[in-house]
Amino acid sequence: MKLSTRKEEIIKTASRLFYDKGFKAVSMRDIATVMDIKAASLYNHINSKQEILSAIILEVAEEFTTGMENVVGENISAINKIEKVIELHIEITVNHSEALAALNNDWMHLEEADLNAFVKMRDDYEENFRRIIKHGIEAGEIKPYHPEVVLFSILSTLRTLYLWYQKRGKLDVNILKKDMVSVLKKGIV
Repeated sequence: MKLSTRKEEIIKTASRLFYDKGFKAVSMRDIATVMDIKAASLYNHINSKQEILSAIILEVAEEFTTGMENVVGENISAINKIEKVIELHIEITVNHSEALAALNNDWMHLEEADLNAFVKMRDDYEENFRRIIKHGIEAGEIKPYHPEVVLFSILSTLRTLYLWYQKRGKLDVNILKKDMVSVLKKGIV
C-alpha cells in the first residue's frame, strides 16, 4: 500500500472541501482546520490554494487525455471506441468524484498557464471524441445524427455522472459500465 505524502493529503482534503463548498468558498485556513494543523504549516508543502486547484484539475485532465489517446490508438470499431470512452469516464468518476467537481465547476479559476493547458487538453479530448463519432457515422455504425448532438448528449451525461454517483450510494462499477454503455448506445446504434 502506497503511503501518501503530506502534500497528497492536503490535496485530497482540499478536493473534498472544494466538492462540498466550491473553490472560492474554501480558504487555506479551512483546509488546515480539517487537517487539524496550523494554516502556516500548509505552506511547508503547498505554495497556494491555486497550486492545489491546479494539481487536482490537471491530474484528472491528464488521466482523461491519456485514456483518450489510448482509445484513439486502438484498432477497433468506432462504436467500441465510444464504449471505451464511456467506460473511461465511469472509471475516473468512480475513482475521482470530488476532483471531477473541481474540474467541471472550478476550472475557470486556474491561472493562465494552467488554464491554457487545461483548455487545450479539454479541446483535444472533445475533438478526438468528435472524430470517433464522425468515423462511426461514416462507417454506418452510428445513426446519421449530427455529430455535435451525439457528442453533447454523451458528454453532458458523463460530465455530471459524479453528482449522480455520489448520491446513489456507489453503484457497482461493473453494473454501471454495462448499463450506462448500453443506455447511451441505444440512441446512436
